[in-house]
Amino acid sequence: MGPISSFWSFKKFFAIVFVVFAISGEFVAGYYNPSPWRYAHATFYGDETGSETMGGACGYGNLFNSGYGLATAALSTTLFKDGYGCGQCFQIMCVQSKHCYYGNPSTVVTATNLCPPNWYQDSNNGGWCNPPRTHFDMAKPAFMKLANWKAGIIPVSYRRVPCKRSGGMRFQFQGNSYWLLIFVMNVGGAGDIKSMAVKGSRTNWISMSHNWGASYQAFSSLYGQSLSFRVTSYTTGETVYAWNVAPSNWNAGMTYKSSANFR
Repeated sequence: MGPISSFWSFKKFFAIVFVVFAISGEFVAGYYNPSPWRYAHATFYGDETGSETMGGACGYGNLFNSGYGLATAALSTTLFKDGYGCGQCFQIMCVQSKHCYYGNPSTVVTATNLCPPNWYQDSNNGGWCNPPRTHFDMAKPAFMKLANWKAGIIPVSYRRVPCKRSGGMRFQFQGNSYWLLIFVMNVGGAGDIKSMAVKGSRTNWISMSHNWGASYQAFSSLYGQSLSFRVTSYTTGETVYAWNVAPSNWNAGMTYKSSANFR
């Protein structure tokens, strides 16, 4: 076999392997690389228990059950991007402050909430999350990994980093017989979602619209069908297929795990 024939045989083999992995739901997208370091500020909210960080504008609910724990932060409007920043992971480092712990430690947090603007306060004196500021309002336990909490606010360097998740994406079902609302959690790679589609075992792909936070909706009657999802990353544009995530007897209020994820 000549070199040209060998090349085309290899391409055919690769295409077959790609299709097999995609159909099985085990295909993993390319790795997301960290962004450059940038400058911002950070504060904290809540206490050491993290109880005030539960729920939030991304819709993850109990952050321990969702897999995020207390390594979380609320983002200013500039970073939150109408919910498309939900699930993104940031490495944050305390810098240029006497309150930083020795060695300028860093920690990684997941965006789970919105830090809303406070137009009654100056952006440089209390209105820390006012646009166009980039700001992190961290869970107190996460903030305390960087600096003495008595500092209140600290300057930080930050960068986007890959979200390292265990297992596949999780899909929490809400809605009713004619309205399917899905909250997507445990997203790896860039951590965020640009768009979604759902496929019933008796339907073609149905585009889902962005509802709020990390939730997407479809106005279709899908009861009695097993469901698969197509998820596209907001940052990278990569798409992952999660096949047969929910059985035909799925119910609202349940969370279903897939084996597919970004890396």
